Amino acid sequence: MSLLSLRVDPDPVLCRPAQPVARVDEEIRRLAQDMIETMYANDGIGLAAPQVGRDLQLFVASPTRERGRELVVVNPVLEAARGRNSIVEGCLSVPQVWEKVPRATWVRLRGLDGTGTPFALETEGLLAIVLQHETDHLQGRLFLDRLPWWHRRRLPRLTRRRACA
Repeated sequence: MSLLSLRVDPDPVLCRPAQPVARVDEEIRRLAQDMIETMYANDGIGLAAPQVGRDLQLFVASPTRERGRELVVVNPVLEAARGRNSIVEGCLSVPQVWEKVPRATWVRLRGLDGTGTPFALETEGLLAIVLQHETDHLQGRLFLDRLPWWHRRRLPRLTRRRACA
């Protein structure tokens, strides 16, 4: 396993929707393991493939930070969300910026696991927020994009997200 380089906003890979994974094979499993190691090495609780420069619908998550209990999600689809909450979020691709972001409190997500087996997950709390945050990455969105325009304007220029074209 190896550590991967993190991409930081405004890297263009963070602005585009990621491509679906055609097949969960050894290369995808290896990438997921490298992403897990990279996530832990950078004190993260989630990491999406675009954040390491890969244009793929893949993310890893571990809100509990318990090794061996990581979630690997391929081609995720958020099917349902309900409730409203705001939590202070950060992002490995937007270093040293923490902002309160509106999110759903409960979500249902389906996708493939790290072996390519379909699954569905209903969850709430921190895991629900992480799933939303990482799914946003796969759609070319950062948490800053969820902030109202007037809130984004008050951020230092270096942390203002440029328009993705």
